Amino acid sequence: MKTIKGPGIFLAQFAGDAAPFNSLETIADWVAGLGYKGIQIPSWDGRLFDLENAATSQTYCDEIKGMLADKGLEITELSTHLQGQLVAVHPAFDAQFDGFAPEAVHNNPAARQEWAVQQMKHAAKASANLGLKAHASFSGAFAWPYFYPWPARPAGLVEDAFDELARRWKPILDVFDENGVDVAYEIHPGEDLHDGVTFEMFLERVGNHPRANILYDPSHFVLQQLDYLAFIDIYHERIKCFHVKDAEFRPNGRSGVYGGYQSWVDRPGRFRSLGDGQVDFLGIFSKMAANDYAGWAVLEWECALKHPEVGAAEGAPFIDRHIIKVTEHAFDDFAAGGADRSLNAKLMGIS
Repeated sequence: MKTIKGPGIFLAQFAGDAAPFNSLETIADWVAGLGYKGIQIPSWDGRLFDLENAATSQTYCDEIKGMLADKGLEITELSTHLQGQLVAVHPAFDAQFDGFAPEAVHNNPAARQEWAVQQMKHAAKASANLGLKAHASFSGAFAWPYFYPWPARPAGLVEDAFDELARRWKPILDVFDENGVDVAYEIHPGEDLHDGVTFEMFLERVGNHPRANILYDPSHFVLQQLDYLAFIDIYHERIKCFHVKDAEFRPNGRSGVYGGYQSWVDRPGRFRSLGDGQVDFLGIFSKMAANDYAGWAVLEWECALKHPEVGAAEGAPFIDRHIIKVTEHAFDDFAAGGADRSLNAKLMGIS
């Protein structure tokens, strides 16, 4: 068994224009002071990171690693959640997702997708230059507007959507394979890969590609009412990243899983700071340890109620006390008698 690495923190929700959140060095000082040991970097945020430079310059990568090491920090993974989203965009969301891309490709879905694909390829090389083995991203979506089958979907619509999703991602996965890095798709509502069934549909279409893997975040499963512990049992071999995020689901007589178009505060299913929700993290960390998850436990803070800096301060000790330092020997080794084949035969009455 392996001991999970951590605590780590995803910087996306904390980056801003004011110090200390406006540069990698100063935000690194902040998170190190809170007790974190790793940072997941949003590769699209130029205040913190230059993705293209990281893909082309080993010197740049070495300088970043060295600066972080001086503060007692490592990079857990790079994230391309926004760029991965743009690999596959349904036209209904064109206007909303244009903001994820440079202005030069706005109102031009083909150019936006081409930019996103190149960003993903940069991320593969940058991850390799940084010595990383996993990468966090989104799959994008063609079928999501049709997730509820009313009106009845035309025959083959979902299959065609997943065929196209796989067609777009297969060359990207090949580039990640060339660089020895796993793509861990966050299984997330709004993405075509939003549960185990849809992940399997995609995996089949990319030929069970070894680099097509999972970012596990139990909060999204609470909101879907999916068994997030059984998910680990089924997919543990494909889980390469782990967002530690809490959530709660409190249905009522007026609203349930779909949320009634309400704000996050008023939805029955909402994200919470660690320890304030319903997620069984003792069960999760136990299953991750038992299944040899060798990656990082990374806080992703999203809460409708608590201040982010409070959530960040509480997150590091919460993760730290849930990480199981795995045993190197069985608890009953003291009573073991050693290997004796003749004794085994005698005990079973075998001559």
